[in-house]
Amino acid sequence: MYEIVEITSWEQLQAEVFGGSWDPSLRRHRSKALFRGVGQAHFDTRTSLARLGGQYWELEYHVLRAFRKYATREQVPFDDDWNWIALGQHHGLPTRLLDWTYSPYVAMHFATAELAHYDSDGAIIIVDYHEAAQTLPDRLKSILSEAGSHVFTAEMLRQYASTLKEFDKLNGTDPFVLFFEPPSLDERITNQFAVFSVMSNARLSFDSWLADVPAIGRKLILKADLKWEVRDKLDQANMTERVLFPGLDGLSRWLGRHYVNPDNVHLRAHDDGWSAQQEIPPIQD
Repeated sequence: MYEIVEITSWEQLQAEVFGGSWDPSLRRHRSKALFRGVGQAHFDTRTSLARLGGQYWELEYHVLRAFRKYATREQVPFDDDWNWIALGQHHGLPTRLLDWTYSPYVAMHFATAELAHYDSDGAIIIVDYHEAAQTLPDRLKSILSEAGSHVFTAEMLRQYASTLKEFDKLNGTDPFVLFFEPPSLDERITNQFAVFSVMSNARLSFDSWLADVPAIGRKLILKADLKWEVRDKLDQANMTERVLFPGLDGLSRWLGRHYVNPDNVHLRAHDDGWSAQQEIPPIQD
């Protein structure tokens, strides 16, 4: 099992997310971490494709084909599966991808954005993407090495496989996860400093993969009674929906949350979980 750390103060949170960032070879503070924030610590890392249920892995090619069929070609910089699946993930299409960020503050935002979850501990999952790259098959490691990188681009992935079907056929039975920087499709991807993880096959669970390489990951449990402090300090640092979701929707979400009275955020239980009595639209990517 990977390390789990309970966070009880803002100062401890800063130390944990920035710890180990010093790179003596560069003589610079350059973190090797990627971050994923969730509002409820018990949430697993199932992909949106897996959440379809049933034999979801058989649906992926069909979902992506239909998305390409009905979307316009001009929405991607290059007509291949990697650009299309990145665009789909960005707009809520069920895929095998998971959202990550280079920014610990973006992850903190997503761990504290939904007021309906303020009764629950949140979490920030941290993965060392340099170490993750060392677990890849030799051909993929070679592509990264030639580029002097630890994270793929769509162009680099095309060197390995131009389609998801080809990708799956090449991967064999040994599971792995690679990290992929999406093209800058819009300001939201750029401002969120976004990275996607790509499973070696659609059935693979990120949690099960991480369980086999526990030294690569950590999970910070953000205690519920710390969320308001983290949220207020993020707002002061301008890490808000207005910045992360450019446009009127993000502006409205930020203002709706910014001006809410904490005493009015009362939570009530339902069979399917918790929801806020005061309707605050969820912030999700």
